[in-house]
Amino acid sequence: MTRCFDLLFSFIGILLLSPVLVLLIFICFFETGSPIFRQERVGKSKKPFNLVKFRSMQLNAPSVATHLASASSITPFGRFLRKLKLDELPQLWNVLTGDMSLVGPRPNLFNQEELIHERDSRGVYSVRPGITGLAQINKIDMSTPQLLAETDAKMIQELNTLGYFKYIFLTVFGKGFGDRIVKENKNGTTQITPKSSH
Repeated sequence: MTRCFDLLFSFIGILLLSPVLVLLIFICFFETGSPIFRQERVGKSKKPFNLVKFRSMQLNAPSVATHLASASSITPFGRFLRKLKLDELPQLWNVLTGDMSLVGPRPNLFNQEELIHERDSRGVYSVRPGITGLAQINKIDMSTPQLLAETDAKMIQELNTLGYFKYIFLTVFGKGFGDRIVKENKNGTTQITPKSSH
């Protein structure tokens, strides 16, 4: 049933937001010359797929999990995109093509071995990864692999149609945030800061 909702909502979302998507592509192109960011992630049954996002980091930024990336690598417009979660909008295409769902565990990189182990042992890869879910609205990200995997597994076990709409509703209206990033202080030390306070 949720796949039907995924298809419907992602198609409508892309259709209605097409003017916004074109505008954001235009602005991102002038900032970095490469508006769309593609990265291989772990999908359902641990199969690889290419996640798409609006580029929010410099072209030379290392390909690491977001919570391990430096805040200095984020572009000025990228900060705006992340704050409003607009960088995630292209993932509607991932949902439409069946690589992702609107609701599900956030897809991780193949080099996040600890998280893969924790998720694999709890059956998290039995479902499509998603744009949002229980972990996201509770501000749990990939910097805490065991807690994230436990939360993902709980969501999968309890997810129903009502929960599906609840997670989408809470996300749209600003609940939770994405993966945290490393903020560099003036003295050269680092600290972890949320990707977004929304």
